[in-house]
Amino acid sequence: MVETRDAPVTWRLLSLEAPIGEPEAALRERACRELAIDPERLRSFRIARKSLDARRWRGAHRLRNVLHVDLAVDRGFRSAALARLRKSGRVVPAPEAYEPRVARVHESLAGARVAVVGAGPAGLFAAWILARHGVGATVLDRGSRVDRRSRELVRFHRSRVPDPESNLLFGEGGAGTYSDGKVYTRVDDPLEVPILEALVAAGAPEALLYDGRAHIGTDRLHKLLPALRGTLEAQGVRFLWNTRLEGFAIHARDHARVGALATSAGEIACDAVLLGVGHSARDTWAALAALGVPFQAKPFQVGVRIEHPQELVDRAQHGLGPEARALGAAYYQLVRRAEGSTPAAHSFCMCPGGRIVASVNEPGLLCTNGMSNSSHSTRYANAAIVATVEPARDGGDPFAGVALQRELERRFFEAGGSDYTAPAQRADDFLAGRESRSLPGSSFTFGARPGRIDALLPPDLRGALASAIAGFDRSIPGFGGEQGILVGVETRSACPVRIPRAPATRRADGFANLYPIGEGAGYAGGIMSAAIDGARSALALLEHGI
Repeated sequence: MVETRDAPVTWRLLSLEAPIGEPEAALRERACRELAIDPERLRSFRIARKSLDARRWRGAHRLRNVLHVDLAVDRGFRSAALARLRKSGRVVPAPEAYEPRVARVHESLAGARVAVVGAGPAGLFAAWILARHGVGATVLDRGSRVDRRSRELVRFHRSRVPDPESNLLFGEGGAGTYSDGKVYTRVDDPLEVPILEALVAAGAPEALLYDGRAHIGTDRLHKLLPALRGTLEAQGVRFLWNTRLEGFAIHARDHARVGALATSAGEIACDAVLLGVGHSARDTWAALAALGVPFQAKPFQVGVRIEHPQELVDRAQHGLGPEARALGAAYYQLVRRAEGSTPAAHSFCMCPGGRIVASVNEPGLLCTNGMSNSSHSTRYANAAIVATVEPARDGGDPFAGVALQRELERRFFEAGGSDYTAPAQRADDFLAGRESRSLPGSSFTFGARPGRIDALLPPDLRGALASAIAGFDRSIPGFGGEQGILVGVETRSACPVRIPRAPATRRADGFANLYPIGEGAGYAGGIMSAAIDGARSALALLEHGI
């Protein structure tokens, strides 16, 4: 007779502290002791979440990991320790696995042709959802697939002439391909786990599933994206590269319905459109607005890149002991609250061991961004320091934020010498309102030259950033000192417009089959939030039909 056991029950043990570098086997053993489980009776064990606690204790660094772990045991298992920890709230039932499917695909999608505009995270994971339900999708992007895109970027770096179609912003993977590959988010959505699992299946590290500061890295993204594309193609997804959306052909009998896409490669017939053009598709927005697609101004962030020696950040955040060295390059996330008339500001897209790049797609404009590889191997740490720009409250031009972005980008381009060299200023000189006579080293691709960034910024923004940098210096000594360097302007950290859509169906206002998704539609702010938004909108399409 074969012995059978009932399906196990899985408990999640919260806030289990562990020394840096503790092997998983030792962690498993300690978790079993806490719940009084015989390790031989444990059906499975996994780390559900891991974060670093770097708070100081009596003035010294006290580094440790804090983990949530899942332990599966026989359904009939009981212990006094388990009962006590459940009562205190430190043990809870582990959440059930979420399957991103609709109960029934709407009959209107039988044989439908769905176009997905944009091969960034929103577009890729919208197509992923459609493919899982057997609905065909064509993904088109104005940029190139990632291998060709890399060669085109090398050409830009050598010639200093940007390609308006394929660049750091447009192409396979979107703007996130050339960033830190961060996939953590403040969005609480059950789709996060299945999306992370899909990324791991395509080659991302397994730590992505539980590490609170997980990132993929630009180098790994260049291998992961073709693998993800191959999986989607095997499921029937079609990709069209170097194909720019130029407008819509409206259905002859139903003026609320898109019948085809007008593209640089010709007309593409479709029954529904998932529109994920990205946060820098300014020409596409203008073309769509002329066709009646509604746009609203929304708050967005503007600031500068600030760079320091990575060692300065490491010393402040982790110290320089052996445990700190095992952790690698240190990260920071800093916030400065509003004070009186001075707006709040915060750090964004911090890249430990990274470098600063020119994130541009239009000639005559300069915008900086940060990126890093999985090894975080450079000697520099950089981040954006940004403050929020609020839209006009009088219902004015929805593209006023785009005009402000362009004006600042043009101003900084010219201040750097009109060749993509960036104007730069030491942090202490920025705070003092004086020109920098010398600059520390910088990782910026095209180099930096002394410039009055304090004078190039609008006064309210300058005040917000100065207040933030001075405050951050108390958390990270030297942050506002002579080793810090402000480089260029950062204007693309958030989209300045939104395409309004219905909350339930996610259709654009006034349209029956147009679904705005991701950052370029104003509904996301990073790789994971964009992927979730695209996937969630595809599920709405499958449920409600066209």
